[in-house]
Amino acid sequence: MKQMSKKWLNSLTKINKELVLIFSIIVFAGVINFFVAGQKLVLSFYDLPTLFAAYSFGRTRAVQTAVASVLIVCWLNLMNPVALASGLGIPERQLMAWSDIAIWGGFLLITAYAMGTLYENKEKSLAELRETYYGVLQILSGVISNDKFTQNHSYRVSIYAARLAEEMGLPDERIEDIRAAALLHDIGKLEISRQILYKAARLTDEEFLEMQSHVEKGIETLRPVGGTLRRILPIILTHHDKYDGTGYHPTNGKSIPIESRIMSVADVYDSLVSDRPYRKAMSPFEARDIIAKGAGKDFDPDVVAAFESVFRGGRMEVPELLV
Repeated sequence: MKQMSKKWLNSLTKINKELVLIFSIIVFAGVINFFVAGQKLVLSFYDLPTLFAAYSFGRTRAVQTAVASVLIVCWLNLMNPVALASGLGIPERQLMAWSDIAIWGGFLLITAYAMGTLYENKEKSLAELRETYYGVLQILSGVISNDKFTQNHSYRVSIYAARLAEEMGLPDERIEDIRAAALLHDIGKLEISRQILYKAARLTDEEFLEMQSHVEKGIETLRPVGGTLRRILPIILTHHDKYDGTGYHPTNGKSIPIESRIMSVADVYDSLVSDRPYRKAMSPFEARDIIAKGAGKDFDPDVVAAFESVFRGGRMEVPELLV
């Protein structure tokens, strides 16, 4: 229920951005029409929703907001012609009022278009994202050529982790970070002995320590990469940490990034339901029970609750066609 509330509030916030923008224009119009005496001065307040639209939605929405503002002011001037004419009804004054509106509207449209260049920042972010994923593809090409099991496992974990993050109501940007981190979380295994990776018997203590080192090796592999990937390094570094502090590092509880806590559940679940060189896959229900028992010890109880909700909805599966 808690996760559903977060998810609902997150989606409602996205919708409300535009609603608040429209509502703010109406409020400004109402204030101008009914409460403010010097209405010419208040016209400058229409810059606020226009700037908000430019910053939040880009050039197109900024211009649309400016046009809407101009139309509302024109409508108000028709409904209350003495307002912008300094209290006079003389035709010359009315003409001057319309002239003022035209000049103000022109400047507002220019401002909207100019501030819409902030949209270019979003374009730069998209370019950075494309560059990041190009780097991901390059790295994954090395994984594919060296380790088929890691490739498929990482892909499935990325899907599971994204679904859990959505269930918990995380913003889109953080969901994408989780997806990228999951794709790369086992990248360090490429430098670990293949005999250890594919060993059919249980690992010895020394071999387990070498397996643990793949997290740090993965971090070193990704450290030279810039852009968005820098944000996923802490996720990769702590995704093996346990909620009670008995994991790879001494971090515990909420001090572990939420992205790492989510990926930990997704990682373990896929490992349990997948064939390994040293054991056969468990059933999804057996894996679910193991994860549920680990709540508060190995896993964050909130993440486990989200996992159980997604599991009940049948969304902890990946079509065979994709893997």
